[in-house]
Amino acid sequence: MTRAGHWAAILQRALGRACGVVLALMLAAVTATTLQRYLLGSGFLGIEEAMVWLLLLLACLGFPMIADGALAMRIELFAHRRKSRWAALRETLAEAFTLAACGVLATAGTKAALEVGGHSALLGLGEWMRPAALGLAGAAGIAMRVLVLIGARRKGLLLAAGAVAALMLMPVAAGVSSSLLSPSLAALIVIGIGILVGAPLVHAFVLAGYVALAFGSMLVEPALALSLLGGIGRYLLLAIPFFLLAGGLLTISGAASDLVRFAAAMVGRRRAGLGQTVLLTSVLFSGVSGSSIANAAFSSKTFMKPLTAAGYTPERAGAIIASTAVLDNIIPPSIAFLILAAATNLPVGPLLTGGLFAGLALAAALAVAIHFRAVIEVPTASEPQASRARLALRAVPVFGLGLIVVAGIRFGIVSPTEAAALAAAYTLVLALCGRHSRAGIFPALQQAGVETAAIIMLIGAATPLAFLLAIDGIGPWATGLARSLGENPFMVMIAANLILLGVGLVLDIGAAILLFSPILLPVAAAVGIDPVAFGVVVVVNLMIGGLTPPVGILVQVTSAATGVPATRLFSATRSYLAALLLALLCISMGIAAHAAFLSP
Repeated sequence: MTRAGHWAAILQRALGRACGVVLALMLAAVTATTLQRYLLGSGFLGIEEAMVWLLLLLACLGFPMIADGALAMRIELFAHRRKSRWAALRETLAEAFTLAACGVLATAGTKAALEVGGHSALLGLGEWMRPAALGLAGAAGIAMRVLVLIGARRKGLLLAAGAVAALMLMPVAAGVSSSLLSPSLAALIVIGIGILVGAPLVHAFVLAGYVALAFGSMLVEPALALSLLGGIGRYLLLAIPFFLLAGGLLTISGAASDLVRFAAAMVGRRRAGLGQTVLLTSVLFSGVSGSSIANAAFSSKTFMKPLTAAGYTPERAGAIIASTAVLDNIIPPSIAFLILAAATNLPVGPLLTGGLFAGLALAAALAVAIHFRAVIEVPTASEPQASRARLALRAVPVFGLGLIVVAGIRFGIVSPTEAAALAAAYTLVLALCGRHSRAGIFPALQQAGVETAAIIMLIGAATPLAFLLAIDGIGPWATGLARSLGENPFMVMIAANLILLGVGLVLDIGAAILLFSPILLPVAAAVGIDPVAFGVVVVVNLMIGGLTPPVGILVQVTSAATGVPATRLFSATRSYLAALLLALLCISMGIAAHAAFLSP
């Protein structure tokens, strides 16, 4: 390893450990104040404000590490051939997007820190510290990319990307202004180019907000930084790291294995029993995890060998794993619904309730598809009734926790953040009780912390774009679109689903929710469709996009974990994809029928 690569590894380890420590502090504080509030009737003063500051710190610490790997959320639309000229150009442009976006955060954060005054309401911390942290995150991001590229002996790529990044930033820095495009359209074009070249999604959003300044955007650099910080600084978003942590701890504690054994005992002897076991495990795992990607990785490691040993072809086994993983971001607790609530201000409780019913409908459709696509499996010994009861007893506390979380949020007993913290604390106790799982606790904290940074920074980076879309009159345009389709909820629902299915082909679910839910929601509401029900359809639709080429993130994760080529998996998922689309159609038409015939 070169000296630069060595320092890059040291910086990455230090930032990862810092993320783990911050998340541990957040979990301890929220759990303590939740217990104090319910046991003693009082809470710690300023705890919500403190948690928002810690969330910002977590996002800034993790930002330099989200330009590589799965956390970059790159959308690879083309086969990767490093020796081709097109691949080299794409790689250079993608790296330029990364460096330019880091530069934007560094400069915008610094300028905002110099201009912002005042102190936080309860903690008394200087408000300048928030944009200063953002500026430091951008500077650390540049340092990380420089060290990584030099360490990989790719100085040529670094120099070329740096030059292109400077050209990207130069027009705005020079005060160039144009009225050829609206600011929001210019930003969308930049994001589109970023997706085309495979740039990290967060960085494409950040750069888009900056480039829009050259087309008349009202968000000057300090305002751009403060808008991004405003998107991050919401107490509701604290539920995301806790649910991610709960899923990770559930796996290392061995409780996830208990779910697998319970599912196998319940359905393992039925037709396509092993495939149905994968499905039931996904349903139960959804009750705590909230992350489809986490479930796809877990199920790939757990079920791939047993499925192939039972007679499934590798692509069929992988297709079942990827298809059932769709449920984790639909059956609550769901990170996708938390992102939707943050983007649209819809209530979390009703969204989770709707997601539960929609998820069960999708699970039923998948069960039918798995049944009819069954293979002749190698018989396995049937579990005795007493053993089934014992497995059920061991599994009930785990998946019952998910029901408690949903019920607590739905009936207002706990907030989403408190429910997520209690779920994480509960799974932490499970991990501590297992002698062999204790060593994995801090790595799970680190992993959840960095994953949180990627999601939170994406939400923050999309906030300026949402502002530009509002300023450019997207709301009235959406209402006009609804009226042009008539007052027919069926037509609006079909059109919205087609748009979302198209979006799901190329966009990550988080980015798609942040971009399109604020646009489509007014269209649905204008014809009487319940906004919460429509929000459920948005999440279901976009999660199905996890199986569709060319991106199909769930297929890509399964392919990486199992070694089966993604092209073969895409082909094998067609029957399960058809079942999910049929279920989506039934849900959508039911909601449209309610709007058309039952609403006053």
